[in-house]
Amino acid sequence: EPMSKRQRKKLLKQKQWEEQKDLRRQKRKEKRQKRKLERQSKLDSSNEGSDRKRMRREVVPSTLRLIVDCSFDDLMVLKDVKKLHKQIQRCYAENRKAFHPVQFYLTSHGGQLKSNMNENDKGWVNWK
Repeated sequence: EPMSKRQRKKLLKQKQWEEQKDLRRQKRKEKRQKRKLERQSKLDSSNEGSDRKRMRREVVPSTLRLIVDCSFDDLMVLKDVKKLHKQIQRCYAENRKAFHPVQFYLTSHGGQLKSNMNENDKGWVNWK
């Protein structure tokens, strides 16, 4: 049965793919080992501790203040309260990572927002 040119090409590509399988596997393995060695050398070179701790020492606090007024949560739908909670979490997290963190305040924190935060994120009480 004669084979079309397209079928021959397809078959040839399939054979090449199968033949190079071990080579690809070996390259992946080498790449993984290289990344592992890089990570270990990075850990060895940082004898002061983690990068995050080092970064926290270099932080210069900002004189700016960010105040989030949560007194309007009784006018919000539960879906919007949950979104507000996520936004507050993100703001807090990004502010902690910042080189010039602002003073972050939550005011009139109660009602739906407080109950949602207690339910989904019990760690918020430890926020500084």
